[in-house]
Amino acid sequence: MLIFPAVDIKEGRCVRLIQGKKDQETVYGHDPVIMAKEWERQGASWVHVVDLDGAFSGIPRNREIIRKMVAVLSIPVQLGGGIREYGVAREYLELGVTRLIIGTGALNDQPLMRRLLDDFGPERIMVGIDAREGMVAVKGWEDVSTVAALDLAQDMKSLGVTRMVYTDISRDGLMQGPNFEAMQVMASVSGLAVIASGGVSTVEDILRLKEIPGIEGAIIGKSLYEGRLSLEAALNVAKG
Repeated sequence: MLIFPAVDIKEGRCVRLIQGKKDQETVYGHDPVIMAKEWERQGASWVHVVDLDGAFSGIPRNREIIRKMVAVLSIPVQLGGGIREYGVAREYLELGVTRLIIGTGALNDQPLMRRLLDDFGPERIMVGIDAREGMVAVKGWEDVSTVAALDLAQDMKSLGVTRMVYTDISRDGLMQGPNFEAMQVMASVSGLAVIASGGVSTVEDILRLKEIPGIEGAIIGKSLYEGRLSLEAALNVAKG
């Protein structure tokens, strides 16, 4: 199973939010590029990057930071946040981002997803589904839709998507463990490879996720920054 240390960018800084709330942020560094490089130094094989400004506004705000990050890293970057137009997606891929996560655009603009998949393929385009009580939340998690997360996942599979990031918002940033039941249902019903996000904070969490068929990886954020879980320990358990 893969481990993705998270680098969330807001106003040029590396931050973590609690349940995606803008007014509940903790700043962990003033240079996201340095932070990403540190995760690489510690052995990460991927880095998961979110443009929070882009997620909230719908307009990418941190292109230059992401460009620098891609330039200095030798590991691949998985990026999400505010990618709701074809031109923006193409620009990021041309910058060297390995994989894009489409969230709001996947719900509201399926022709966009179809075009991206046709042009760049499912290895570079994946869906991000963020759920609050089972329903899809979009626009930086500020709006909760009337679409069930499972329904959106199955729609995406029918378009040709093969991989998703699935976040249970209620667990994000709280270091209380993932919603294992929801992860298991999503992995088994959707037929997509799932990267689990939200609440992963201990070695035991990783071991439990590894036992769920269809879980391909886990995104870890606050627990790494708070020192509750070391990246080395997470990587060792994931590989074992």
